[in-house]
Amino acid sequence: MAMAGESSGKNCGDCDGKIAGKSQRKVGLVYDETMCKHDTPDGEDHPECPDRIRVIWEKLQLAGVTQRCVVLGSSKAQDKHLQLVHTKDHVNLVRSISTKQKDYQRNRIASQLNSIYLNGSSSEAAYLAAGSVVEVAEKVAEGELDCGYAIVRPPGHHAEADEAMGFCLFNNVAVAASYLLNERPDLGVKKILIVDWDVHHGNGTQKMFWKDPRVLFFSVHRHEYGSFYPAGDDGDYNMVGEGPGEGFNINVPWEQGRCGDADYLAAWDHVLIPVAKEFSPDIILLSAGFDAAIGDPLGGCRVTPYGYSIMLKKLMEFARGKIVMALEGGYNLDSIAKSSLACVQVLLGDKPIQGSSEAYPFESTWRVIQAVRKRLCAYWPSLVDELPRKLINQKTPTPSILISSSDSETEDDTHRLLDQMSKLNIENHQVDTASTSWRAELAKVDIWYASYGSNMWKPRFLCYIQGGQAEGMKKACVGSMDKSPPKEIVWETFPHRLFFGRESTVTWGVGGVAFTNPLTNLNYLTHMCLYRITLSVPLFISVLEQFNDVLFQENVLNVDSDSPLFDLAALQLVENKGSLSLEAASDGWYGNVVCLGKEGDVPILTMTCTRSAVEKFISGEIPLRPPAKAYANTLIRGLVEGGRFSEKEAEAYIDNAASKPL
Repeated sequence: MAMAGESSGKNCGDCDGKIAGKSQRKVGLVYDETMCKHDTPDGEDHPECPDRIRVIWEKLQLAGVTQRCVVLGSSKAQDKHLQLVHTKDHVNLVRSISTKQKDYQRNRIASQLNSIYLNGSSSEAAYLAAGSVVEVAEKVAEGELDCGYAIVRPPGHHAEADEAMGFCLFNNVAVAASYLLNERPDLGVKKILIVDWDVHHGNGTQKMFWKDPRVLFFSVHRHEYGSFYPAGDDGDYNMVGEGPGEGFNINVPWEQGRCGDADYLAAWDHVLIPVAKEFSPDIILLSAGFDAAIGDPLGGCRVTPYGYSIMLKKLMEFARGKIVMALEGGYNLDSIAKSSLACVQVLLGDKPIQGSSEAYPFESTWRVIQAVRKRLCAYWPSLVDELPRKLINQKTPTPSILISSSDSETEDDTHRLLDQMSKLNIENHQVDTASTSWRAELAKVDIWYASYGSNMWKPRFLCYIQGGQAEGMKKACVGSMDKSPPKEIVWETFPHRLFFGRESTVTWGVGGVAFTNPLTNLNYLTHMCLYRITLSVPLFISVLEQFNDVLFQENVLNVDSDSPLFDLAALQLVENKGSLSLEAASDGWYGNVVCLGKEGDVPILTMTCTRSAVEKFISGEIPLRPPAKAYANTLIRGLVEGGRFSEKEAEAYIDNAASKPL
């Protein structure tokens, strides 16, 4: 394949390893514009876009580092090498998805996969991505190169043996590792360390080497008790491998976002580096996702280019510096370009860029690191000793940042609503003492609650807490017994699909209201306003009670109920199962309570529609509708006053969510 910059890079990079009289490491680079042809079928915006690799290449060229490297031509993977880690059926599927015979089936195939899009160039890009990582790894193992960076897409670490997911079609790094171990024994590579610093867990890579002691797999990622993509228990620190591979799988699962340089370097110094010394790898393959970088819209973490350069510099001490970087995620174009440049400069032997890591790790970071060390110390003696108290006392308080979503909108059952409203005195609402027994039982239980729809506007949210109605609303809310306002408000973006549905509501009139699919989907970004609500000390009434009162009002039920919708038993159940459809709210629109993890030891709960309701929206059984004007204006005000968008940008954001089919 012809490549941009191939000629100039090769001419300068092959000059006997010396530049200006200075010993120069031979660093291989792969970039091929052909991989940019993999795009959304209709050219729609998407985080995993062609510009991701373009901006990296342009940054390296402008900085003059491509001229100091060996620029390689891309290479297509062979099916027999792909089948070292993937099933034959999966390889055949990826090979065929871009053929003319699949033109009319391509979108249907993509819709059946988790966070995948496909077009007529997806197959070629996938083969080039996997083959190029194999090529660089082979040349480094042979000694032709000291190290290298494959600037490829689509990424790979989520792809499993028989399934594409999370933007990934083939598992590029896993293919390269298996190729070196199984197809090229003559190269003497007997032990491979795979380091995955992408913000998402490398579920596919983990499963492919689950029982293989020749591969030490290390992944540091946002996990949040299994609620962060790809979700589930695979990324937990208890997942250590099986059989002969037991102890060779290491997960460092962050409990929240905002982790930065200090947190990652703590994981390096107190988990990865000591284990790497014991393992003594022959080569290191780095799943280099840059979505933990500061400013990334999907990652929510704060690693700087300096942080990445230091992490890489520490890894250079092993395997005689034989490191192969393969691009994974990273969706802030400025961050991935700067971070990639910082890493290539380290590969070349330059000093790490200027920076500082004076901040301390979060308190939760030390908690996770200690748990990981305790779980793995049976396999790695270097992890046996407890960390000094003086060290772990150097910490930053864990941030109160949530990962949840919910909406607060009422059902369009006018007769039932009027019947309930007639029983309430909104002006002077009093809860009958007979109904307060369950409230007393919940008095010491706190939960986290967050919101995404009309509640993004604080005055609207306060209607559920303090009663009354905000501008644009056609009816008043009862409010909660605990009138305490939120203590803190934070805005974040999360990979959930926002959409609007239902014909009309009593509160807002004709038009749809907001929902989110309860399942995470990396193809979408939803802006959410996160409310931190704490225990109401004067009344000694808990957030769980407030949560029940919001549930009552969301689902048009009487807050004077003799029993809660959601009690302590339900809380324990939803923490174990992940979600719980409430039978008492089965006629409501927001009767699905989802546990999205924990912040500290406090569960994070949200309410949305059920998965079966999502299917009905998709089939058309329940209508999708743009929002009523007054309702949309409330969302826009929340987004604008929250500093997320200008008014025009907020309008476009709402229109986009309302116009896209599910």
